Amino acid sequence: MMPGTLYSIEVQPKIPQALQRLEELANNLIYSWDRQIRGMFFRLDRELWERTGHNPKLFLRRIDQRKLEEAADDPAYMQDFAKVISTYDSYLKAKSGKVVRKLINSQSDLISYSCAEFGLHESVPIYSGGLGILAGDHCKAASDMGLPFAAVGMLYRQGYFTQQIDSHGNQQAQYKPSLFNDLPVQPALDEHGGSVQVSIQVPGRSIELKVWVARVGHNNLYLLDSDLAANREEDRRITYQLYGGDSTNRLLQEMVLGIGGVRAKRALGLAPTVWHINEGHAAFQVLERCRELVSQGMSFAAALEAVAANTVFTTHTPVPAGHDIFDHRLIEFYFSEYVGELGISMEHFLSLGSSPVNSHGFNMTALALRGSRFHNGVSRIHGQVASEMERYIWPQIEPEENPIRHVTNGVHVPTFLANEWVNMFDLQFGGGWRTELLNPEFWRKTWDIPYHSFWSVRQSLKAKMLEAVYDRSVEQQRRNGISESQIRRLTKYVKPRKTDILTIGFARRFATYKRATLIFSDRARLSRLLNDPERPVVLIFAGKAHPSDHPGQEFIRQIHIFAHDPEFEGRIVLLEDYDMALARKLVTGVDVWLNNPAYPLEASGTSGQKAGINGVLNLSVLDGWWDEGYNGQNGWAITPHGPQFSPDFRDREEANELMDVLESEVVPLYYERDGHGFSVEWIEKSKNAMESLIPAFNAQRMVMDYVRDFYSPAIRHGQLLHADEYQVSKALAEWKHRVRESWPHVRAERLDLPADSIFRDDTFKVKVVVDLAGLSASDVTVDCLVGTLDREGAFDRHSCFQLSHEEAEHDGKTVYSLSVTLAESGKQCYKLRVYPYHPSLGQRFETGAMIWL
Repeated sequence: MMPGTLYSIEVQPKIPQALQRLEELANNLIYSWDRQIRGMFFRLDRELWERTGHNPKLFLRRIDQRKLEEAADDPAYMQDFAKVISTYDSYLKAKSGKVVRKLINSQSDLISYSCAEFGLHESVPIYSGGLGILAGDHCKAASDMGLPFAAVGMLYRQGYFTQQIDSHGNQQAQYKPSLFNDLPVQPALDEHGGSVQVSIQVPGRSIELKVWVARVGHNNLYLLDSDLAANREEDRRITYQLYGGDSTNRLLQEMVLGIGGVRAKRALGLAPTVWHINEGHAAFQVLERCRELVSQGMSFAAALEAVAANTVFTTHTPVPAGHDIFDHRLIEFYFSEYVGELGISMEHFLSLGSSPVNSHGFNMTALALRGSRFHNGVSRIHGQVASEMERYIWPQIEPEENPIRHVTNGVHVPTFLANEWVNMFDLQFGGGWRTELLNPEFWRKTWDIPYHSFWSVRQSLKAKMLEAVYDRSVEQQRRNGISESQIRRLTKYVKPRKTDILTIGFARRFATYKRATLIFSDRARLSRLLNDPERPVVLIFAGKAHPSDHPGQEFIRQIHIFAHDPEFEGRIVLLEDYDMALARKLVTGVDVWLNNPAYPLEASGTSGQKAGINGVLNLSVLDGWWDEGYNGQNGWAITPHGPQFSPDFRDREEANELMDVLESEVVPLYYERDGHGFSVEWIEKSKNAMESLIPAFNAQRMVMDYVRDFYSPAIRHGQLLHADEYQVSKALAEWKHRVRESWPHVRAERLDLPADSIFRDDTFKVKVVVDLAGLSASDVTVDCLVGTLDREGAFDRHSCFQLSHEEAEHDGKTVYSLSVTLAESGKQCYKLRVYPYHPSLGQRFETGAMIWL
């Protein structure tokens, strides 16, 4: 090499006037789900598109001037460009649908959505996995639906790590700094056109934060950045890495996201009417909003009622260790001055994050629950698990009746539906199918697609997937110094012409509860399955383990060992650096999507939804979303064993069932050709998957659930508690204080003698006397729950009657009575309960107080 310093300079092209709006398209993340927009870029230079990581903004800075000029002179390209621009403009002008307009006023309402990560596209590396992809899909669906929506997150300088797997199967984490000039972000501007910058205070210093904005269709995603010259070096690092650093850095990240996020919204002149906290990382926003009201003269208790009234909190984590908990000493140091601004003691402050999980820790989930009135898990099972896990917030309420509900996650169809299916639907159904995503009846039309056409699309997608897998695998093996002859053996079954081999995909975060190696439990059986010369099977694995998750990294190493074992060479493929680009190939191209988490630890899971909407068949444990999605005809299910069984027994039984299903159902069905060249019954299962999953598990349905069941009620409840300068909030806070003081002394007993039986037309009577300990009769509700016993002897309620309080007292105590004729004859059971109630509560049992007689 010649001596001397090597300098580089980027010579940017001048975009022709006719193509000027390419820059606008490159700066709106609508390109992340609109393939026609992406097509305008990669058609100019496919090789450069790959080299720039599918990043339109960087692509436009690197493209050859001549190619732009040739495109501007190409009538076919310019005609397509005009169509794309017309569609883009129409999209931005579109208004929200009628259903949304009935519930949300786009002129006065605004949904604030806060999350630590957003997975919108591989060109914006500020996500790690499922939580981020879900947040990205939520933003995209909100835009599609015309929802007034503004999201806030952080602009990580290094993002999440890129993964390499070395020749020994060890995960190597590498962090590559992002150049913000390469990203579709701009400095956020205030109403005067100045760059928005806010700050948060910690003991001894102020941390400055720059606010960036990314356009996501109609809406904005605001991103906070601490990497500023005005900050100390340790503070500049706060926004370097997603989930990076020690506990101090993680705490500072969450202070930036929560406190800084609220201050950014204020500096931008935004006034949300709903504040949605997506996972506990942003929960400090509750405290910041309280601080604002306390500074206006409100008590902290009243401020908390006002803030919680229009706050929605979604928890995604059924694993106790997955909830952020900070040591009290850390909290006491960093909030020592902030507590004074809240007007409460440090003891009171710490109690907001108290939980039985760690008596010396501040639990962010606990804070989010105490600071919100609308709470949900992300699947039916997870809602139940979360209700049980977080029951300490409402200690006297049974989990099934506490305020935690569920909204099952969904995926953004335009992002994850393969282009081949888009073209097929356009041909078969016309363009109107895009507006039918919430209509189950419409998707029966999948059965109208000719079987040979359906199979042809599936094979085309599989070929593209195999090509991508082959290229990645070869690059990976060559870097690790593997010989060309061994590379040929390792990749011989993942080539585009090998579409007739049953291919199973497993790609997700390598957390231990996801049990990536379950299929390896019986080596001899697995060998017979994969190496059957008549009916072979290939397994493709991909995924990252958190750098500090050593058991998860061990899973990767074990898979690597199997993949390089001569017995399994070519039959097991392990790919590195799983990202959204690879995910789109795998979820559309494999034949079967495998998922075998340890029940009930899969909060929801969405990768299987992405596969299912593309006609890929799920083989999964009945946990998370699949418990709701499986109908017996759209894939296969593994019966879960709950936590009452030992992990060893559970794993052994479920591994056996997995292999049974593969050997006796999946493999025979795939290879049952009957002279057609394809399996008719396999295609029928695939069609059933698309018909059943597209309308039920798409992000528009998910966001619509939030609009109807959470956002709209939160808006109304916020209006109630904020009216007349927060008078209702103040009154409710005072009422709750009285209840907390009196409730330990409230006593109740049955005053009448219970009847053993009555005739059907007789009146059923109950009388209860309550010592209210200073509360008024209207502060308390007494219910009679009527039901039957199921076969296991559990009470199954079918009716609830409210007792009325009588004017006359009994020994100075309040009497409540009920007279009712029961509609059902036969053996009936009933229970009596007493609980505090106020008409301004957001949830009936939010006080967490109840007495059962």
